[in-house]
Amino acid sequence: MHISFSERILRISLAFAFIYPAVSAWFNPYAWVGYFPPIVLDFVGSNDVILLHAFGVTEILIGLWIILGRKILLPSIIASAYLVGIILLNLNQMDVIFRDISILAIALALIVQERESQKGRL
Repeated sequence: MHISFSERILRISLAFAFIYPAVSAWFNPYAWVGYFPPIVLDFVGSNDVILLHAFGVTEILIGLWIILGRKILLPSIIASAYLVGIILLNLNQMDVIFRDISILAIALALIVQERESQKGRL
C-alpha cells in the first residue's frame, strides 16, 4: 500500500495534535485538566488527574493508530468525534480551541481520502 506524501503529512499532523497534549499532561497535568467541562470534573471529584491520564492514553493510541495504521478510516472518525466534543464543550474558550477546528479539518480530510481510496479498490 502506497501512502502519498501529503497523506503522510496529514497523518503526522493529526497524530501530533493527539499525542502532544497527552505527553504534556503527564508533566503538567494542571495545565490541561481545566479543559474538561465542569460537569465532568464535578463527577470525577478528586480523580481529575486520573481522568486526564486515562483520556491521554486514548489520545496516544489514536495518534499511533493514525500514524501506523493501514486503514485509518476508524481512527480518523474517532479523532473527529473527540475534536467535535472538545470544540462543543469548550466554545467559551474559542481563543484556544480555534486551532481544534483546523485539526478537525485534517481528520475529515483523512476520512475523505480513505473513503475515496476504498472506492478505488472496489
